[in-house]
Amino acid sequence: MAAAAGCGDPPKGRRSPDKTIFETGNPVQEIWAIRLVLTKSGVKRVRIEAGHGSEYKTADGVEHLLDSGIKATFFDGNGTLTTTVTAAKAKVHENHDIEIVGNVTLVSRGNTVMRTDYARWTAKDSMIRSGSPVSISRPGEIIRGRGFETDQALTRYRIFQGSGEAVINK
Repeated sequence: MAAAAGCGDPPKGRRSPDKTIFETGNPVQEIWAIRLVLTKSGVKRVRIEAGHGSEYKTADGVEHLLDSGIKATFFDGNGTLTTTVTAAKAKVHENHDIEIVGNVTLVSRGNTVMRTDYARWTAKDSMIRSGSPVSISRPGEIIRGRGFETDQALTRYRIFQGSGEAVINK
């Protein structure tokens, strides 16, 4: 029986042991049928469900890229449901900000419906913002524009470059 062993410099072109494979942009982990719950001081703020998710390391920490049927449910400071969001994809940042992309539909408890291609919820102030075209429907009115900001309950919103139509009942 024969055995051989040796030491030396690693061959050129090979990854040195002090570098990790995560530097190449590969996901740290992948998850199917994912459910994330974001809390603030122990109170549920957002529940996100997706068919698939990937976790990546970034310079700022960790971010989650979600796809395959995004559903995000937002809650107020008391834990009461305020708004439900559906979209094609989402990105959850380390600071809990959420970017939502592709056929984004936001529906409030009060039946306000907003449609856009992109929106971002900021955890710090619980506001939803976008620079994309938006359509807002409420009973008796439709407002369109480019760009908006709203509270997460969709009760107070501001439209940039707006236009609209309303039905006036006499």
